[in-house]
Amino acid sequence: MTTPILYFSDKCPDTAPFVAKLKALQIDYLEANISENMPNLKAFLALRDNHSAFAERKAKGYIGIPALVYEDGRIVFDVGELK
Repeated sequence: MTTPILYFSDKCPDTAPFVAKLKALQIDYLEANISENMPNLKAFLALRDNHSAFAERKAKGYIGIPALVYEDGRIVFDVGELK
């Protein structure tokens, strides 16, 4: 199984608790800070614009981060969903 990718922003207040929970659960992930560089932002926007899991978040005006994206297409947005 491929390591999931965490799309996040170091400026987002939801990122720190999400990362803390990932570390506590010893979940390995690749980092993609969308505030760090244009390739990370473009990759995230392509995902966000084309994946139905983001529809509700976009409708509410949310960015949709942090988002832990698994190879099978599953996306975890809420720290409470991490197990």
